[in-house]
Amino acid sequence: MKNVLSWMAAISLASPLAASASAQQPAQPAPQVAFTFDDLPAHGPLPPGEARPEPVREILATLKAEKMPPTYGFVNGFRLVKYPYQRHILQGWMRAGNPLGNHTFSHPELDKTAAATYEADIAENEPTLRQVDPHGDWHWFRYPYLEEGETLAKREAVRGWLLRHHYRIAEVTIDFEDYMWNDTYGRCADQHNSAAIASLHDSYLATADEYITYSRSLSRSLYGRDIPYVLLLHVGAFDAKMLPELVALYRKRGFQFVTLPQAEADPAYSADPAIAYPGGGLLMELEAARRNVALPTGASEPEAELDKMCR
Repeated sequence: MKNVLSWMAAISLASPLAASASAQQPAQPAPQVAFTFDDLPAHGPLPPGEARPEPVREILATLKAEKMPPTYGFVNGFRLVKYPYQRHILQGWMRAGNPLGNHTFSHPELDKTAAATYEADIAENEPTLRQVDPHGDWHWFRYPYLEEGETLAKREAVRGWLLRHHYRIAEVTIDFEDYMWNDTYGRCADQHNSAAIASLHDSYLATADEYITYSRSLSRSLYGRDIPYVLLLHVGAFDAKMLPELVALYRKRGFQFVTLPQAEADPAYSADPAIAYPGGGLLMELEAARRNVALPTGASEPEAELDKMCR
């Protein structure tokens, strides 16, 4: 009994000390992410029987149901020339409380386009944005393919044009290349291949999860912390289908949702790596190349497998 009482007394003395030590540990802030969508008003093929506005309607319904903060959608105006009715898709995006940004008029590849031609393409998109969103903060620019210039001279020329025209660059820090699933889903849905679609569901979420880990690892290597992240998505039919589960995945990983301007207020986004980077990449990948920091390994690259499915 004496030994038991001694043991209980030791516990009673140690517990407050343990609790005090635990209380002194600084709480780690929750990671933050801003969801963003490219290629409004339309992206990728549709499954049979689905009308073109439907993916965006589904996305908007999910954003509302999940109480997501205002979410930027980046616009290519060329679609409105051929399909004027798609202006209503943009208007619906705005009526739901979500802002628009500039994604160029025709979605060119900067690596294959002269700087002056590229700048003119950005400017050509402005009348659409001004008409649809006359009072909005649409001076956010997202590079198609994340290509910021394969030469430093081109990179600096386009950045100089954007600065003179009062744009901020909507950099990306998480990208699992979601667009690949939209194309494959269109083929598999056309074949009514439910087994393939189930496989797409699983690989989409698994790859999204891997790239959360990839970007967080890279951020900690570069900055010693989680910066607020910006996730690139597209307004495709499979993205619309998967968005509720993607939001749930980020919640499970402990993320809080913020707006693009909130995320990019972090000092990490104001730094310009000032290097040529053919093919495009995440802001952090450019910064890693500048510092000669190795990129994390182990994230999937499912492009070849997705391209073979439902052929």
